[in-house]
Amino acid sequence: MSTVVRRPVAIVAAIVLFVEAVGIVVINGILATVVKNQEMSLAGLDSAAMSNGTWVMGGVFGLYLLLCGLALLLTGIRDRAPGRIARIVLILCAVVHGVLGALTVGLVGWAAFAFLMVVLGLIVLALVAYGPEPEAEAEQPVDDAGPSAPATV
Repeated sequence: MSTVVRRPVAIVAAIVLFVEAVGIVVINGILATVVKNQEMSLAGLDSAAMSNGTWVMGGVFGLYLLLCGLALLLTGIRDRAPGRIARIVLILCAVVHGVLGALTVGLVGWAAFAFLMVVLGLIVLALVAYGPEPEAEAEQPVDDAGPSAPATV
């Protein structure tokens, strides 16, 4: 894939992940506020503990998405393949988006599924675009004599 295409893909994927990180934190904040205000309990858990857990979960997942976005942004700016750890983090991010997309169809709807699949596609496209370059096959001289005769003992 040419440089003309792969740099914008990485940068757009990074921007989308940054927006998604903010959205995840906001959604978890809303959920935490609702749980705290309702004073709901689940199997005897304190509502404050559930609210704090939701905030922490949203923050951790938001930071993870920011890390993935930063890896893609640096990849796009430098126009270099991500390192081994960054590649592993991005592959895990793609897997998470695939699993969440499968769960989202039934729970949220097709629009959320489509969004998650677009993000998954951008991450995978950036990973493939910055993958290892195929090595040029070394030109080997062709022997006109054909295959060599077996060695005699």
